Amino acid sequence: MSRSRRKFLKHSSLAIMGTGASFLFPTELLAVLRKKVGPNDRINVGLIGCNGMGFSDLVSLLKISEVSVVALCDVDKKVLERRTAELEKAGIKKPKWYNDYRKLLENKDIDVVVIGTPDHWHCLQLTDAIKAGKDVYCEKPIANSIQECNLMFNAVNASDRMVQIGQWQRSQPHFVDAINFVHSGQLGEIRLAKAWAYQGWMKPVPILADTASPEGVDYAMWLGPAPMRPFNQNRFHFNFRWFWDYAGGLMTDWGVHLIDYALYGMKAGTPKSVMAIGGKFAYPEDASETPDTLQTVFEYDDFSILWEHATGIDGGNYGRNHGIAFIGNNGTLVLDRGGWEVIPEKEFQGWGKDGIPKMERLPIQQNKGSGLDLHTVNFIEAVKSRDASQLNAPIKVGYETALVSHMGNVAYKTGNRVYWDQEKGKFTDAAANKITEASYHNGWELPK
Repeated sequence: MSRSRRKFLKHSSLAIMGTGASFLFPTELLAVLRKKVGPNDRINVGLIGCNGMGFSDLVSLLKISEVSVVALCDVDKKVLERRTAELEKAGIKKPKWYNDYRKLLENKDIDVVVIGTPDHWHCLQLTDAIKAGKDVYCEKPIANSIQECNLMFNAVNASDRMVQIGQWQRSQPHFVDAINFVHSGQLGEIRLAKAWAYQGWMKPVPILADTASPEGVDYAMWLGPAPMRPFNQNRFHFNFRWFWDYAGGLMTDWGVHLIDYALYGMKAGTPKSVMAIGGKFAYPEDASETPDTLQTVFEYDDFSILWEHATGIDGGNYGRNHGIAFIGNNGTLVLDRGGWEVIPEKEFQGWGKDGIPKMERLPIQQNKGSGLDLHTVNFIEAVKSRDASQLNAPIKVGYETALVSHMGNVAYKTGNRVYWDQEKGKFTDAAANKITEASYHNGWELPK
């Protein structure tokens, strides 16, 4: 993108619909939202990984009139056909198709790349996109190992590229308001923060036989650096999350969103130690690998953070199936995607007597607007201004949260309490450090 074009875009308007759930947004409504923009004034986007959240990110971006989609990349031809048909409903002409992301990155017309692929692909695709001179919106978690997280963090910081991580709650107003309240000190000393995801909708992953890959699927490209295995529908598309080759289970799926806010509220970095207990307790005989039930404790100097997840049940803390709670001496702030509230502690006046509240109760402060839409607007504004300090979820946010989440999985895999050496940036245990390493296969190599 030329400097004159950047200058124009910096001062041009954003056409954005700031309410509603972008995840379910009908693409045909884009035709109503989008205004005509000249070809020299557009920010051209290429999407890598079109089946799930990547396409939701793209739709959110397309609510901004300056954004134009020029390329789609996916290993599944049926996904390309389906997503192209949805875009055509909005009057958007067919983008160029790719099944190899490296060919997409060679396209000089592309300014911004959206990465919506499984976790095991993020490191290569992000670092390659930066080398190709693209700005990047990358889905969370940033990587599938601590080693990859470190590589990505260093690569982004050594570049001048704008990189936003898809932790869109960082742009959600009521989440921001809640953290401002936590930081105000009104809760008193906070000794424990909890984050949890209880997912009642999640059913067992049935055991299926290996098969030939479906017609139109480039399975070798889908695997990429992951170990070579026969095609199995369980490991493809959405369910990849529950297999260690490609992802880290609920810890790095929902956990990245919610642990992020626990860390943000507590102004916390890496913990001193981590221990995790859990397993496949809900569906012990199903096909998944990652634990469906887990409790993880992250130790800090004067507080701890507790992560919990469970599938098949919705009975989470404070009657919420997901959320974050900051438990202070004066009261507890409870936060989820629906809103936040403050529950006061009471002075003990004797058994059977009502205590005096230590602070005022604050009723539910409701969610307002679409965090995803605000997040993509924030990203495009940074692309236009070339000011990375504007980003609500820069690589540092994605890195710190992914690092802590992966530390929880390391503790679970070792079965031990593991200790982190802050100065050396690694565990004190050799077996734990081995788990932090990435293992690439099929001729793919870690970025240098």
